Amino acid sequence: MSALAGTGTLLRFALRRDRVLIPVWVGVNALMALSMPRTLDSMYPTPAGRADLLGQVAANSSLRAMVGPLFGDSLGALTAWRVGVYAGAVAAVMSLLIVVRHTRDEEESGRDELLRAGAVGRRAPLTAALLAAAVANAALALLLAAGLAGQGTAGAVAFALGVAGTGMVFATTAAIAAQLTESARLARGLTAAALGAAFVSRAAGDSAATDGSSALTWVSPLGWLENLRAFADERWWVPALLAGAALAQTAVAYGLTARRDVGMSFLPTRPGPAHGRLGTAGALAWRLQRGGVLGWSTGFLAAGVVFGGMTEGAADLLTDNEGSREILERMGGQGALTDTFVAAMTGVLGLVAALYVVSSVLRLHGEEASGRAEPVLAGAVGRLRWAAGHLVIAFGGAALVLLLAGLGYALGYGQDPGPVLAACLVQVPAVWVIGGAAVLLHGLLPRAAPAAWAVAGAALLLGWIGPALNVPSAVLDLSPYGHLPKLPGAPFTWTPVTALLGITALLVGAGLAALRRRDTTS
Repeated sequence: MSALAGTGTLLRFALRRDRVLIPVWVGVNALMALSMPRTLDSMYPTPAGRADLLGQVAANSSLRAMVGPLFGDSLGALTAWRVGVYAGAVAAVMSLLIVVRHTRDEEESGRDELLRAGAVGRRAPLTAALLAAAVANAALALLLAAGLAGQGTAGAVAFALGVAGTGMVFATTAAIAAQLTESARLARGLTAAALGAAFVSRAAGDSAATDGSSALTWVSPLGWLENLRAFADERWWVPALLAGAALAQTAVAYGLTARRDVGMSFLPTRPGPAHGRLGTAGALAWRLQRGGVLGWSTGFLAAGVVFGGMTEGAADLLTDNEGSREILERMGGQGALTDTFVAAMTGVLGLVAALYVVSSVLRLHGEEASGRAEPVLAGAVGRLRWAAGHLVIAFGGAALVLLLAGLGYALGYGQDPGPVLAACLVQVPAVWVIGGAAVLLHGLLPRAAPAAWAVAGAALLLGWIGPALNVPSAVLDLSPYGHLPKLPGAPFTWTPVTALLGITALLVGAGLAALRRRDTTS
């Protein structure tokens, strides 16, 4: 039997399973990029204004660390500069989730072993997963190339190839991680850590050099993407570099999968102690989630330091740009320009924290779907105690990561930490509402629990892209973030905070009541 036997069937199955996941990721990423030319045109309507921006970016290391160097003053070049790194990062996250879902997740659940008992070759599952990621990235590339063709066909094609190529580099990184570890969560974590390291390396390199020539920039695939220079004298050998890296990592992944048994890994999980040391359901929940809490806490602390360090430079850059100030004000900033920027950036941190709380709450769904919850519940542990252990970590962890983000922001900013900490912590009630929605979905409709990602994604989309598109305030208010006090700069009021906390309590209470009444995994 061929090592690739059954690949087509597995690919069709993977695409069917991801018939919602892939369109959502592709659509959000494409919308972020395709909406940018019109936004930038309103912010910099004249060639003189765009040329002035080119000089300001070259002189502002903080802005280069955040977005990257600017290589041209056309609307297309500005679009590639403003969203290129982030579009590549989103494509990378989409790709790693697809690959791990159809490789290590399947092995961990035991379904892969059942499939391999039929006419399925050894390399077919990995090949199908990589092809599913390739289909998603190809669809994204087609949308980007078609949507940005008006800014220049060559630049649009180069930009699309760069974003899709970056996605495939991290897809193959995830394929290697799936061979090295026994846990799907660890495989996702390792790949996400590689992506985070790539972003930090690129930011450090771009801060040091004005033209993307730093060695730290070239270490990162995200740095390769920006050095493609779409819409500004394209370097066509950079997509070949991305393709070469993806092919090389694919070869490594194939070599590893040929040398291990199904369900095994090259970094096996260490056996636990001979005698159990976890006396409560809460202790078990902490043992399962402590790695995630540590990773998110470290990431938010680092992000706060980065945002704080660029506050003064970004405020100086936006002083003479009315369009940028209006966007920041729609994102939540009020008062002086520095306060406006701080409020907008802490709002972004709050939006990202929703991803943490959803992932932590959905650990309940993962434990239940995998069958690991059933032995726990068979003992002297009630469902509410079991769920409470995970929910304390989810909601308490959300407050913790935002507290650390505020401390990091104050450290990078070098000013009084009080206002920044308040601006971060005021995001907690909105984050908890998203977490409450996840609890409700898990309690009422466990099969639909992953739809909580769509709730968090919608809030992220409204908060991040909505202000740039000048979306009506009535639509922005559909998100819980739209009702928060806009600190610093605006007065603090307890009414919206109390209302959001009340909504959270109702959602969590209803979700736990439903969980208590239904059968497990039903």
